Amino acid sequence: MARDFRAPAALVRHYRARHPHPVSELISPPHPYGRAAGLMAVVVLGAWLGLLIVGSVHAPVGPMDTRMTLRPSLTGGTKIDVSPLGALELRSHVAPIRLDVDVDRLDPVRSQALVDHPERIAGLQDEVTQDVGHGTLDLAVRSCAAVVAGATALGLAVYRRPRRALAAGGLALALLAASGAAAYATWNPKSVLEPKFSGLLSSAPSVVGNARSIVSEFDVYQQELARLVTNVTKLYDVTSTLPAYQPDPSTIRLLHVSDIHLNPASWKIIASLVEQYDINVIVDSGDTMDHGSATENAFLDPIEDLGAPYVWVRGNHDSLTTQRYLQRMKNVHVLDEGGAASVAGLRFAGTGDPQYTPDRSVRAEGKPVEEMAGIGLASALRDQRAAGTPVDIAVAHNPDAARETDGEVPLVLAGHVHRQEMEVMEDGTRLRIEGSTGGSGLRAVEGKYPDPVETSVLYLDRETRRLQAWDEIKLGGLGLTKAEVSRHLPKENQPGATPSPPPAGRSPGSGSPAPR
Repeated sequence: MARDFRAPAALVRHYRARHPHPVSELISPPHPYGRAAGLMAVVVLGAWLGLLIVGSVHAPVGPMDTRMTLRPSLTGGTKIDVSPLGALELRSHVAPIRLDVDVDRLDPVRSQALVDHPERIAGLQDEVTQDVGHGTLDLAVRSCAAVVAGATALGLAVYRRPRRALAAGGLALALLAASGAAAYATWNPKSVLEPKFSGLLSSAPSVVGNARSIVSEFDVYQQELARLVTNVTKLYDVTSTLPAYQPDPSTIRLLHVSDIHLNPASWKIIASLVEQYDINVIVDSGDTMDHGSATENAFLDPIEDLGAPYVWVRGNHDSLTTQRYLQRMKNVHVLDEGGAASVAGLRFAGTGDPQYTPDRSVRAEGKPVEEMAGIGLASALRDQRAAGTPVDIAVAHNPDAARETDGEVPLVLAGHVHRQEMEVMEDGTRLRIEGSTGGSGLRAVEGKYPDPVETSVLYLDRETRRLQAWDEIKLGGLGLTKAEVSRHLPKENQPGATPSPPPAGRSPGSGSPAPR
């Protein structure tokens, strides 16, 4: 019996001598960072799936049926999809969640009630505000339940442990709460003043609204969102045509075009914008042609039928032959060497580009000669002011020339670089650089994607002739049909903002800077 008892003990000692570490020590436990990363992946993926599957609510907003959803996003914001007109994007907050509002349909019963009782339109804004509030509250509750259910279900499937699954659900709820707190902390109710619209170009002005009325009537985000829904309701109420844009009669509307580069489609686009926005004056900052030859002159003939006066300066692709041809047109005002003209209640002065680059026999002089042209334009602006006819807007093709007018005029327009820019220079002059209204012409096919067609509508106060707002219009390039309209306001014109000081050397209330 003793021998039988000792034999197994000897075997145990022999095994331990050969295997000094227990089996559990031979299997390395997962690294804590790896476990945490895996858990976060389950939380994020589960929360996203929960929002995707059950995280939306259907809510009536006025006469419309909408669907509200929270979506993961790197930039946040609010997107309002108004099918079939397009979508509005608002930079309402910065957080890893985005609010999507899809307008599903216009309820025929509620719409007919508005038609039968138009007096209800007056109270529609308050009704919409309440509907949006109720819908947002329901969405918050539904989203909390969705992320918890999604993360818990995925955690249970991955870990097969109820405690770990519940931890994933709790973390998902905490993540959503933190995202909501970030959205609340960065909430920007003024984002409704600068929406980006994509879709049918003709409906954009009506949906975005009038620049002056938005500035004067802005109250809070929900009220403006209600006004937006009301405007869209009116759009749906028409059948064959969209309602015409009704601009403020005291606002001067300027269409800025540039770098058409012999693209015949540009004239139809410009004519449509002139009619839709009720444009008072068109300003072309040059490069209308490609080579400036006499055989290209017939391309300019549609300018006479655009329906608005045309202010033009020569670009580096436009020749003196081009300039002389335009000077013979009754509605065209050609500006060169600091010449000035009063058009549509505004005083313009401009200069043509000193370089004509299609002429290969002449060496391009580059930036220095452009700056000299700008210095000459600045001198002409001072002369105009001394003569009692101060200039409201200067025009040059090249931004290098335009920058030399800083402090001499409230606004200067330029082109040349084929991209849209807006900046306030050191001495207070605002520089607006337009993109290519011709989509870079034949150069549009050189890159992987065609260049967009870009233009802008500038709104100026008729009394002060100062810029109040501007719409950046961007159309898909060659073969593309996408359209975007973005509304922008100068900081000094936004509600509650302190008016910015006038440019250096300017006296309050004056129309242009004082001499330097």
